[in-house]
Amino acid sequence: MLKYKSQHVALYYIVGALGLFLAQIIFGVVLGTIVVQPNFLAELIPFNIARMIHTNALIVWLLMGFFGCAYYLIPEEAERELHSPQLAIIQFWLFLAGGAAAVLGYLFGIHEGREFLEQPLWIKLAIVVVALMFLYNISMTVLKGRRTAITNVLLLGLWGVALFFLFALYNPANLILDKIFWWWVVHLWVEGVWELVMAAVLAFLMIKMTGIDREIVEKWLYVIISLTLFSGILGTGHHYYWIGTPAYWQWIGSVFSTIEVLPFFAIVLFTFMMVWKGGRTHNNRAALLWSLGCSVFAFFGAGVWGFLHTLSSINYYTHGTQITAAHGHLAFYGAYVMLNIALFTYAVPNLLQREPAHQLLNMWGFWLTSAGVLFMTFALTIAGVVQTHLQRVMGLSFMEVQEQLSLFYWLRLMGGVVTLLGVILILWSLLNPVVQHLRSTQAQRA
Repeated sequence: MLKYKSQHVALYYIVGALGLFLAQIIFGVVLGTIVVQPNFLAELIPFNIARMIHTNALIVWLLMGFFGCAYYLIPEEAERELHSPQLAIIQFWLFLAGGAAAVLGYLFGIHEGREFLEQPLWIKLAIVVVALMFLYNISMTVLKGRRTAITNVLLLGLWGVALFFLFALYNPANLILDKIFWWWVVHLWVEGVWELVMAAVLAFLMIKMTGIDREIVEKWLYVIISLTLFSGILGTGHHYYWIGTPAYWQWIGSVFSTIEVLPFFAIVLFTFMMVWKGGRTHNNRAALLWSLGCSVFAFFGAGVWGFLHTLSSINYYTHGTQITAAHGHLAFYGAYVMLNIALFTYAVPNLLQREPAHQLLNMWGFWLTSAGVLFMTFALTIAGVVQTHLQRVMGLSFMEVQEQLSLFYWLRLMGGVVTLLGVILILWSLLNPVVQHLRSTQAQRA
C-alpha cells in the first residue's frame, strides 16, 4: 500500500497520460482511415497534421507516464517524501498546457516540420523548463534519501532524456548535419536512455511483486544497462547508412545494431526468472501480466523486428518502407506503452488505498490491445516486403505500389480499431476507480 503522501502526485500524471494515450490511438485510427479513404476529413485535418498529432501525442504521453512512474517509485526507493510535491503539480499543468498549445498550433499550421520534433521553438524551450523542474525535484529527493541501483539507473535515464533533447534546439541548414543530430534525439531516446527507464521501472515492479532479493535484481539491472549503453550509442549508426555519412557507419551500424537485441533478450530472461524464482502469486495479476508482456513484446518489437532490417545490406532495400512502420508500432507498444500501463496498473490501487479493481477488464484490455497491435504489425510487415520487392527491386513507381498495398492498409485499420477497443477497456479499468474515489471523497467532505 501507499507509504508516502507525496506519491499522490503521480495520479495527476497517470490520468493525464491516459487521456493523451486515448487521443493518440483515436488519431491513429483516423490516419488509418485516411490512407484507405483519402477524402476522409481531408479539409478538416490533413493527413500530415493528423500524423503529427498522432506521433507527438505518443511521445508526450509516454514522457508524462515516465514522470508519473518516477514520482511514484522514487519516494519508496529513497524512503522519503518528494522534495516538492507542489512543484511537481505545477510542472504537470505546464507540461499539459504546452502539449495542448502544440496540438492547437499544428491544427493551424504552426510547426517546424521536423518529424517528431515539429514543436515550435518556444514549445521546445518550455519543455526544457518542465524537464529541469522535474529533474531538480527528483534529484533532490534522491540526494536527501536512500540511493539504490534503481534510482541511480532511473536518474541516469531521465537526465539523459533531458540532455539529448537539447539537440532538438539545433536545426542546421545542412540536411546531413540535421539528420545526424536529429537521430541524437530520436534514436538515443528510444534505443538508449528510455531503455534505462524501462529497466529501472521493471526492476522496481519485480521487487514489489515477486519478493525477490534486491541484490539479485540489481545485478541483473546493471548487466542490462551495460548492454544497452554499449550497443545503443554506436547502434545509432544504422540510421547513418544513407544520409551522406562515411561508409564505415555501415559496418559500425550493422555490428552494434545486431548487439542491440541482447539487452531486450536479457530483459525477457530477467522478468521471467524473477517471477519464477519469486514463487508467489501477487494479488495484482494484471500488473504482473503487463510487466511480463512488456519484456516479451519489447524483445520482439524492438529486438527481432529491429534486427530484420538493421543490417546495411538489407536496409539498402527496406529503409523507409512499411517494414519500418511495423517495427515502430510493435517496438513502442512493447517497450514503453506496456511499461507505463504496467506501473499504472500497479500504482493506481495503492494510490487509492484499495485492492486492485477491474483486473479481468484490464487483462482483457491487454489481450485485445496486444492482438490489435500484432495484427497491424504483421499486416505492415507483409506490406513492407511486397513494397520492397515491387518498388526497390522491380522498380515500379511509388503510387503503383501503393495501389497493390490497399488490402494490407485495410487490415491495418482493422487492427487499429481492435487496439482502440482494448485501450478503452484499459482506461475504464484504471480510471473508473479514480472517479469513484473522487466522488467518495467529495461526498465525505459534503
